[in-house]
Amino acid sequence: MRFFGSLLSLLAITPFCSASATVDDKTLKFSQLLTSNAKSGVIQLNNELYNAITTAPRNYTAVVLLTALAPQFGCQLCKDFQPEYDLLAKSWQGQHKNGDGLFFSSLDFQNGRETFMKLGLNTAPILYLFPPTVGPDADPLHHTTPKQFDFQSNRIPAEAVAHWISNNGPHKPEIVRPFNYEKLFMTLGAIFAGALILLLSFKTLKPALYSRNLWSAISLILILLFTSGHMFNHIRSVPYVANNGRGGVSYVAGGFSNQFGLETQIVAVVYAVLAFCAIALSMKMPRVADPTRQKIAILLWNAILLCGFSFLMTLFRMKNGGYPFKLPPLW
Repeated sequence: MRFFGSLLSLLAITPFCSASATVDDKTLKFSQLLTSNAKSGVIQLNNELYNAITTAPRNYTAVVLLTALAPQFGCQLCKDFQPEYDLLAKSWQGQHKNGDGLFFSSLDFQNGRETFMKLGLNTAPILYLFPPTVGPDADPLHHTTPKQFDFQSNRIPAEAVAHWISNNGPHKPEIVRPFNYEKLFMTLGAIFAGALILLLSFKTLKPALYSRNLWSAISLILILLFTSGHMFNHIRSVPYVANNGRGGVSYVAGGFSNQFGLETQIVAVVYAVLAFCAIALSMKMPRVADPTRQKIAILLWNAILLCGFSFLMTLFRMKNGGYPFKLPPLW
């Protein structure tokens, strides 16, 4: 009886031992493949390896990129994404030589045409994440159906994919970007070239650099640009104009916390006209020698100044009907 009891116990645990051995064999196999691809950190798949790495049981997480890099396919997104994917895999492999339960792999259409047809794919790239099916991190909802990265809603860079992997599993990949010496040398070269040009042409540029009129004009343009709301438009990404709901176009947004792009340009022009009026009255008019022409010019500039302020207050009343001030001739 004891013999039969021991035999039954042995038969009962045999399937579990077999499954465990299968999982361990798969993990060892892909760890060895990763070691042989240590330079890139990406396991290159074919149809057979794709089936092996994605089928259950899995005690690891498999990230699989289905791509089409051959020139005849014209997949620009595939070409743009590949360096970022390689960087992500290389960063993980540099910190985890054997993968440590997370394997990055890639299947190109030329090596896996049968798999693409089996999955019914007619576009690329496709990025799948196959979570573990056994162990403490097993995901019972995705034993057969993988999680898919959304290229439309996410950015391409490796950081976006690393964040997606972190949100869908226990692994937290960290990106290690190599230092961009090319950008450094280009920046230093541009600075050196600019300094050399400035040094060689300083005698020619000196009158302009010391010109009060030039710096006054630049300062005035910057003041008009920022007081009219350019930075607000840049930060909020406001529309240029809007539909007024009656088949027409609205140029002015209601409320002091909203504005349109065209409205900003209108306000900038009004501010510029008012500024030029003030400059002309204070600097140009005293230099007019003829008293009669001086009086006519002063009256003309004052009329423009009055109309400009009147139009500006009209804009304020259009934005907020409760604005209490108004100025003729525009009400």
